[in-house]
Amino acid sequence: MHIGIMKFQVILMMVMMVMSFGREGKEGDKDVNYDEAKVPAYDLPELLVTAEGRRITTAEEWYSLRRPQIMSLFSNLVYGRVPEPSTPIKLTFREVKKDEAFMRGKATRKDVEIQIKTEKGAKTMRILLFVPNGVTKPVPAIMKHSFNNTRSGDFDVGFLRSDRLKNGWPLGKILDAGFAFCAVYHEDLVRHNEVEFRDSIHRLFYPEGQSFPKAHEWGVLSACAWGGMRALDYLEADTEIDAERVAIMGHSKMGKTALWTAAQDQRFAMAISAQSGCAGAALWRRKSGETLKKMVTRFPYWLCRNAQKFVEQEDDLPVDQHMLLACIAPRPVYVHSGVKDTWADGRGEYLSAYHASEVYRLLGKKGLESEKSPEVGKAVMDGEVGYHIRNGGHSIEGGDWEKFIQFASKHLKKEN
Repeated sequence: MHIGIMKFQVILMMVMMVMSFGREGKEGDKDVNYDEAKVPAYDLPELLVTAEGRRITTAEEWYSLRRPQIMSLFSNLVYGRVPEPSTPIKLTFREVKKDEAFMRGKATRKDVEIQIKTEKGAKTMRILLFVPNGVTKPVPAIMKHSFNNTRSGDFDVGFLRSDRLKNGWPLGKILDAGFAFCAVYHEDLVRHNEVEFRDSIHRLFYPEGQSFPKAHEWGVLSACAWGGMRALDYLEADTEIDAERVAIMGHSKMGKTALWTAAQDQRFAMAISAQSGCAGAALWRRKSGETLKKMVTRFPYWLCRNAQKFVEQEDDLPVDQHMLLACIAPRPVYVHSGVKDTWADGRGEYLSAYHASEVYRLLGKKGLESEKSPEVGKAVMDGEVGYHIRNGGHSIEGGDWEKFIQFASKHLKKEN
């Protein structure tokens, strides 16, 4: 695309965003449906039928035929494909700080910088790792795509409670359960609502003459997911961590990212999605709460540009989000919703996990068995697909953390 046209497109998008923030909002959107009775009739794409019409009946067929088709569709039409750089990527890990007596000696904190370098330049991300002291190593870990800046004081010990970080995360309970904890900052490689991609990780992958992602190439969510994979590269090199027992989790935008991270990178042993909604666990075709139109208006490049072609045409998408969850199988996946978080469509999140369970059963695992959502406050976690919905809005509360830890302990602790 001509550079002048591209600049005009970026300016136009920025104007649209400013206008949208003035007229839109989760409470003020008059054209958003929150009424279950008004959810349109829809037919989900078949999970176990290939594009050629072949029915999948074995695990081997799923892995060799159907799953690659689905992942290619998500890569090219929804989240964007990561291009191959012209030269190999060089990763360098550097421990910039270490505190072996963190949280009154409960953990060792490591501040680690990961430098990503190609012939086009370099980009640095910083992860934080908290490893429990006094336990047998290596230990399993929970990695979180974080809104909190890993270079800030948000990860210091809280003022009021010594078992929590200042950002409210119950690190003490995570450590007591035998897990290490890793935080990956979502803006290290790309800005929260990037529209130019001039200073992001993308520039390291552009061939000569390119200055903006192509329509099928990675947007913001894919860049964040890619950063999580590089953090896992570091954990594989850290002898205190069992990198084969790492769960990836996230909330809201980062919940979307966590699911896409786990689907792409099968090294992750588990995914936890907290109120991820549109482009996360919720089904596109329900058009309940946030929709594709709302997302690409407010956050035009979170997804790849190809996704914009399906605005108000979600039924034409050859995929829906139950297929993304299914691509995480047979690894455990946990989905969390909130009753008042109607923007994220809790019912759609549950149905996505329920329909994904078809693949879990094919692979010999236990999924969700009832199409009916569970009672508020009651967690379903007796299989590889877990779910709960609680009273309240868009946040992760203490009870949610407890359920995440319980589910992770069930599946990732060796004694289980």
